[in-house]
Amino acid sequence: MTEQTHFEVIIVGGSFSGLSAAMSLGRSLRQVLVIDSGYPCNSQTPHSHNFITQDGEKPAVILAKAKKQLAIYKTVQLYNDLATAAQKSNAGFKITTKSGKIFSSEKILFATGVKDLLPETDGFTDCWGISILHCPYCHGYEVKNERTVIIANGEIAFEYAKLIYNWTKDLKICTNGKSTLTPEQKQTLKKNNIEIIENEIASFEHENGNVKNIVFKNSEKTAVKAIYHRPAFEQHCPLPEILGCELNEQGLLKVDFMQKTTVPGVYASGDNHTPARSVAMAVATGSFAGAALNKELIDDNFIY
Repeated sequence: MTEQTHFEVIIVGGSFSGLSAAMSLGRSLRQVLVIDSGYPCNSQTPHSHNFITQDGEKPAVILAKAKKQLAIYKTVQLYNDLATAAQKSNAGFKITTKSGKIFSSEKILFATGVKDLLPETDGFTDCWGISILHCPYCHGYEVKNERTVIIANGEIAFEYAKLIYNWTKDLKICTNGKSTLTPEQKQTLKKNNIEIIENEIASFEHENGNVKNIVFKNSEKTAVKAIYHRPAFEQHCPLPEILGCELNEQGLLKVDFMQKTTVPGVYASGDNHTPARSVAMAVATGSFAGAALNKELIDDNFIY
């Protein structure tokens, strides 16, 4: 990397969305810096699906190919570091990294994703992204018609069950404690032969991340091939909030139709602003954010 420290756009986050935005901006002749610490949220996921031309490919392979293609665009620079501080400046923004580097830019894009807050239950983390899944559109086809358990409760469990039932009828709900489903919901689930298990979970038995059994605290077991769960999450990067960007009631960054946050000059793309978490969606929002940023730079600098 050169000693250049000022850029038109700094992108914090160099996974699928950030790199997609960088390509859009690079092809628009913009001076772009991508700062990335190298820890994508799907690093444990063996294959990416539902992304046309890349269906079944390993996420790391897609990222490596993206970086190789970005190398063609000399206006785009990739920097492996962690962005640790952000502040507004006269020229726009300043970003400080863990190594002590300070970069400035006119605009900034956060493609920083979210951090899943995984249960500490033994075996869960080992299976996450492999056989404990969050999205049937990403992974449901591979476990279609298999013995499947949803770990959820209440309204979320009911709606999740309706969704997953499309991929498998061999389905149970584990509420991991007393059920909060309504009598009407329970009756509907019963009509569809979806069993409700209220036992509390002790651990997950697995082989190399492939779940075999859910072990309950009463020592009972349930054999299972796939599990769906939507863990709580938080913003992976605190810098947007430090700059004043607002979050919605789900804890996601508020953006308008142009990917603009509530702070002028600050954009967001990828998982940090939408519950539709997939590689294809991340790429799409990143590409659009890059075009929107280029449009704003054009409007800022055009002489009227």
